[in-house]
Amino acid sequence: MRTSRIAAAVLGIQFLVGMAAIPALAAGKSQTLTGQVSDAMCGAKHEMPAKAAECTRGCVKHGSKYALVVGDRVYTLETSDSAALDKLNELAGTKAKVTGDVDGDTMTVKSVAAGS
Repeated sequence: MRTSRIAAAVLGIQFLVGMAAIPALAAGKSQTLTGQVSDAMCGAKHEMPAKAAECTRGCVKHGSKYALVVGDRVYTLETSDSAALDKLNELAGTKAKVTGDVDGDTMTVKSVAAGS
């Protein structure tokens, strides 16, 4: 009887440890998302929507991070790569394909290209 309780406890612990590892594995999976380049402060709603590119660049200049608006979700883009930042600046207010690791509403950028 005592042995079966110990075995059940060990199996339960192994199950919980295995389940805890699943989000970590999923979070590290690279994805490509297509959406509009914006900034984290404005997201999908700029004060002057006709000038989304100018608004995005201004907000980033004042400390906001780039973001990618995909449907109703806004992903904050994390990168220190100057080529990726230059490309995001060039594509501000337009569609882009961004590849990177997604964790919740944050994407660690690996590459940026013009969207179609």
